[in-house]
Amino acid sequence: GAAEGARSAVGVSSATMVAQTAGNPIDLVVGALLQVVEAVTLGMPFEVWKTRMGRFRDESTFQAFRNVYKHGGGVGAFWSGTSAKIVESALKGAVLLYSKELIADSLESAGVSPTLTGFAAGAGGGVCQTVVISPCTFVVTATVTSGMSTGAVIANTFKTKGIAGFYPGASAVAFRQASNWASRQGFTDAVRSTVKHY
Repeated sequence: GAAEGARSAVGVSSATMVAQTAGNPIDLVVGALLQVVEAVTLGMPFEVWKTRMGRFRDESTFQAFRNVYKHGGGVGAFWSGTSAKIVESALKGAVLLYSKELIADSLESAGVSPTLTGFAAGAGGGVCQTVVISPCTFVVTATVTSGMSTGAVIANTFKTKGIAGFYPGASAVAFRQASNWASRQGFTDAVRSTVKHY
């Protein structure tokens, strides 16, 4: 009787703890903040540089850098499309951390191993990111390559193709994000779990 009561109490306590931690709104804020800081510092300039190299494949790495600076109007050219990128970064950071932690908490409460939980939660969070990454990446890329404003790109795309126009290659993006975050989170949790045994 006493043992069963103790097990019951532990079960209730664990369920309560999971309910309190799963889907914590603070994950939305932290995730968004971390991604925005990354984007407005070095993330955006490298994104613009990379996009230029992808569009003009005959240019070398340094030629692409020079041409972004020269034809875009100086240093500010490396932050072209920043408004869309900030929205993307905030949303994808919030979605990733919230969904990843929600999945992880659910799997851990079901007794799944930390390593498997890491891989599954990372993959799930990565797929959820696709909902916001695809349209925002499309807008940033179109802004950089077309010379149109962010607002003009959005209006033109919606007018000609509708919502679907913002999701070109979404399945490939989902696979990339799933494999990307599954490996990051999975290997991180695997190493952490191993270290804890020593």
